[in-house]
Amino acid sequence: METSIEIDAARDRVAAFASDPGNAPRWYVNISSVVLETPPPVTVGSRMAFVAHFLGRRIAYTYEVRELVDGERFVMSTAEGPFPMETAYTWSDTAEGGTRMTLRNRGEPSGFGQLAAPVMARAMRRANRRDLQTLKSLLENTTA
Repeated sequence: METSIEIDAARDRVAAFASDPGNAPRWYVNISSVVLETPPPVTVGSRMAFVAHFLGRRIAYTYEVRELVDGERFVMSTAEGPFPMETAYTWSDTAEGGTRMTLRNRGEPSGFGQLAAPVMARAMRRANRRDLQTLKSLLENTTA
């Protein structure tokens, strides 16, 4: 699933903020914590442990950065947990001088995730829209 939003902020600023795992709990409604498992800065191969709450369940998983092109693309994936997935962010300039950010999640559910896949997909779509709206508000209304 893919969700996009236009943010009235420079692409390098949006990309730097969104790809910093320490900022994730500020704009992802379901993420409560992120801990880097590898030394900073974040590069390809960096690992980070996330704790999230989704559909009433606590979910802990570790993402590994698979691709990082500053200001253009950030891809991380995991094969652990009830819903292994890849998350990708892309950024591009808008005609107005802002940024179009696209958030894409894809994966194959297993266990609990497989049974609840249709409900999870709808909930993820809603959460992604809220998350991007929160990111937009943070970046347009502060110097984050």
